[in-house]
Amino acid sequence: MSDSQLAEAELIALLRLQNVRNIGDVLTKKLIAHCGSAKAVFEDKREHLLKIEGIGSYTLKGLYDTEHAEAAEGEYRFIQDNRLAYNYFMDEGYPKLLKHCIDSPVLLFKSGNIEFEGRRVISLVGTRNITSYGTYFCERFMEEIAPMDPIIVSGFAYGVDICAQRAAIVQGLQTIGCLAHGLNQIYPKGHSKYLADVKKNGGFLTEFWSTSNPDRENFLKRNRIIAGISEATLVIESAQRGGSLVTADIANSYNRDVFAVPGRAGDKFSEGCNNLIKQQKAQMITSAADLIYLLGWEIEKVETKNIQKQLFVELDNTEQSIYTYLQKEGKQLLDSIAHECRIPVFKVSSTLLNMEMKGVIRPLPGKLFEAI
Repeated sequence: MSDSQLAEAELIALLRLQNVRNIGDVLTKKLIAHCGSAKAVFEDKREHLLKIEGIGSYTLKGLYDTEHAEAAEGEYRFIQDNRLAYNYFMDEGYPKLLKHCIDSPVLLFKSGNIEFEGRRVISLVGTRNITSYGTYFCERFMEEIAPMDPIIVSGFAYGVDICAQRAAIVQGLQTIGCLAHGLNQIYPKGHSKYLADVKKNGGFLTEFWSTSNPDRENFLKRNRIIAGISEATLVIESAQRGGSLVTADIANSYNRDVFAVPGRAGDKFSEGCNNLIKQQKAQMITSAADLIYLLGWEIEKVETKNIQKQLFVELDNTEQSIYTYLQKEGKQLLDSIAHECRIPVFKVSSTLLNMEMKGVIRPLPGKLFEAI
């Protein structure tokens, strides 16, 4: 994720556009596309800008106010003084999946060691009041998903967010915290003790200035980055209402996969997840193997973990039963394996992942599996 190096006048113009209340990311991109650059927007005549579809007098209200220019210059000095890294939405280094979202941030500020190139990215979200069940699932999920070496994205908040990011660090996975404020502060303050580990194993992203506070509306804006930057969003625990459900809705609007962990009927912190599944807004998963299978990931493509077939592999009874069946019958679907071997589907899914890691089977196009 290479850094941007915009000319001073262009970066100040972008910041100036950001500071105009009636102009968001969508209209900023439209103005830049029409004028050729952010700087050119302020050089064009107002009557010309009003001819752009979707741009009206109300939108341009305050565009030329000096207060926006002064604020932009102040933030530019902060960026320069702190050598703040950032990505412009038209850059090669801008996160590819996020770039596809119409309302993605025009500027994305960052810190740490973030590298998206050739990497799978998933987001984990959920309640701030994580239960022991949620903690157990989160830690187990991260252990199971580790061979796929994905980037783990979350919001660095209490509960599921920080649990996911800490578990990712334990497994040596890159993790990214999307913040609802500028990079000159951290919220919640109690999470300052995790800053060094996150930066070492990934980093932080935000669209907000150094003058931004962690206000409620900023968290809602932040959620679209979490949803848009990844190919799938997993909700681990959620009450009937909450920010994680907003993130799931946004992910659905971006046509991204959404998954949810089911909980007991009537459980307060599983109600949101159960409703997502019931309303078919999310697919149910009970393990990392389910997510890997449903996303069609193939473990042999993960070069970073260098997973190789072993010469002598110990298989438990369930694995041996599946291996013997695949050797005899050849390529088979997961459902067929479960039926013929008389093993529950959820157990077959996780068992197949373990067997892939041992190098004795491999997945094929069409969700087939075969013995090696």
